[in-house]
Amino acid sequence: METKKTLFSRVFDGSDEMFAWAERSIAEVSAKYDDSTPIAYQNTAYFLAILYSMTGRKNQTLGELKESLAWCKSQMTKDERLDDVFRSGIATACAAEIIEACKYVGGATPYSEPFYGHMSDAEVRELGVPLVTGDIPGFVVLIGAAPSDDQTAEIIKSYQSKSIYVFLVGECAIQAQRKGLTMNHAVRVYPVGMELPSVAHVVSVAVRAAMIFGGIQPGDYEGIKKYTFDRVNAAVNAFEPVPDITVACGGGAIAYGFPVVTNDEKDMWAVPRSLIIQPDITQFVDTAIEARGMKLKITNIDIPVAYATAFEGEVIRKADMQVEANGSRHDSLELCRLRELSEVEDHKITVVGKDLEEYEFGSQMNLAMVVEVAGKKMQPDFEPVFERQFHAWINAIEGVMHTGQRDMIRVRVGKQAYEAGFRLKHFGEVLYAMVKSEYEAVVDKCQVTIYTDAETVKQLRAEANDVYDKRDARLLSLTDESVKDFFSCIMCQSFSPSHVCIVTPERLGLCGAVSWLDAKATYELDNSGPCRIVPKGDSTDDVIGIWPNVDDAVQQYSMGALEHVTLYSIMQDPMTSCGCFECICGIEPTSGGVVIVNREHVPMTPLGMTFSEMASMTGGGVQTPGYMGHGKHFIASKKFMAADGGSARIVWMPKALKDQVGEKLNKTAKELFGIDNFTDSIGDETITEDDPEALLNFLTEHNHPVLTLEPLI
Repeated sequence: METKKTLFSRVFDGSDEMFAWAERSIAEVSAKYDDSTPIAYQNTAYFLAILYSMTGRKNQTLGELKESLAWCKSQMTKDERLDDVFRSGIATACAAEIIEACKYVGGATPYSEPFYGHMSDAEVRELGVPLVTGDIPGFVVLIGAAPSDDQTAEIIKSYQSKSIYVFLVGECAIQAQRKGLTMNHAVRVYPVGMELPSVAHVVSVAVRAAMIFGGIQPGDYEGIKKYTFDRVNAAVNAFEPVPDITVACGGGAIAYGFPVVTNDEKDMWAVPRSLIIQPDITQFVDTAIEARGMKLKITNIDIPVAYATAFEGEVIRKADMQVEANGSRHDSLELCRLRELSEVEDHKITVVGKDLEEYEFGSQMNLAMVVEVAGKKMQPDFEPVFERQFHAWINAIEGVMHTGQRDMIRVRVGKQAYEAGFRLKHFGEVLYAMVKSEYEAVVDKCQVTIYTDAETVKQLRAEANDVYDKRDARLLSLTDESVKDFFSCIMCQSFSPSHVCIVTPERLGLCGAVSWLDAKATYELDNSGPCRIVPKGDSTDDVIGIWPNVDDAVQQYSMGALEHVTLYSIMQDPMTSCGCFECICGIEPTSGGVVIVNREHVPMTPLGMTFSEMASMTGGGVQTPGYMGHGKHFIASKKFMAADGGSARIVWMPKALKDQVGEKLNKTAKELFGIDNFTDSIGDETITEDDPEALLNFLTEHNHPVLTLEPLI
């Protein structure tokens, strides 16, 4: 009778197998390239992230990669102790990363749909806010293949319905493709690769989270493990058969704090809370969630399709569109209004006009979604706060796409959602459920009316624009000088323990998601939550933005990690960053100005750094004079770098970002400096991507005001 292998031997044998694979990969690449050949993934400042995080080695050449291969072998000890199993498991992940890195040598692009391989730093940072808020409760990795395509699809959809991010390694991705599932980063289903070593790209996401958000330094072996164990909620589902090489990878997953759930009973040894044998794959989802302790945000909504934040990135193509409302073509709008309690009937949902079945496939329609709320603690200032959430709430409906806001919305209902029974009243059900669940502390009653009648919507649009105009005038009157309180926001401390945002009327949170009104509403909802009042008090320097009360707040809420923060300078004690900022600005020495880059922009900048490389200097709750993470809308604020020359310092931005903020930035520059069409004098990638001299020539030709300012350094 064959003796069942021990778990120790399975891990050690699997580690040897991965190491041998890495040796072959190195040998194959070395036959074509010399040791000085660059080794790099694109769009990352963290080199080969697993090796970098665990050893501090950057591995920028093939020769250095060979040295890291030797390090991997040194970690694959075979004493039958748990520490040896864990070290061998992590070394197995590092060896897998070496295999993957070899695929990218020479600028190769080894992956094509349905597989994506390496995830960019920008995509990792994009996960920061939803991870912090719990909109993404965690990650799961599926490895191998379920017995049928249907079972794989059901497991993926179940995770999606719970907003859990799903990575796919191996045949399960092909099964999902055959079932027609949409798979990409936007919908949070990410097929990594067909071969097992591609799992290294998943581990890379976890360890980069430790370095980006947690400020854990590369080479802090124990610190990285502690961070992932405490703060990264992830689990593995491994379908039978599970070979030794996968078991070895599982040892690494467990070392990082990620339990493994498998249905392979043949040669497996269960380890409580870490290696779980679950013969019934229909129980994989619940078992993994329970094992890792993922906290789900479940809102039960009576609609015929799934509802989860995983669907926020879903795109409905025109060919798949049942009906569309487009505010640029047909009157459409969304509006939230405060009413008296007697004027609102709770959970009343009304449709005025034709419903979806009365429109032909592919039709255009008018659409107004009006939410009326009442509550003793409700305030008019909260109306736009609620309204801004409509975009995310509607987008979370499976088969529905939403863009824009106010009276420039576009809403598409897909054919599949329509055929599943989705109708206009279900917009009302979603809006009602989310308002009542998210804002129950201030909303006692809520009713929703959906209008499609053209004349009625036209009249409503005119009335809504009056409301919007009055709100805008109110918002313009909210300045840092006009309020008595600022707010702190520590929402991101679940990932970046020392980071604190100070939110003012003229400086929103660096994630771009928390304005002063948002922070005020958050505090009203929960005065012991992530946003707290910071009584402004007297300043000691109005120009640079120093308030003793602000310093006291950042000291308190950072647990002493920070002592001083200025609000209007990037040179002296700038605000810290967690890593999920929308933009980052940094000093451009040749011109004496600053370059601003948004997360979506991948190429090089005139600083000689990409967004990822700039961002690596500022995340993790550290202060880096000369660099600052911030929200997109802060760029047009009169307080942006006010102590350092303000927006007159901006010399370069990606064109897409410049177009996005241009109108408001031009208005600010006109008011502050008397400059017309200021953005015309700001460089972008159509002028130069990476040449500071070419940028300086452009600035000189356009008489950019930065040339008259004193140098920053």
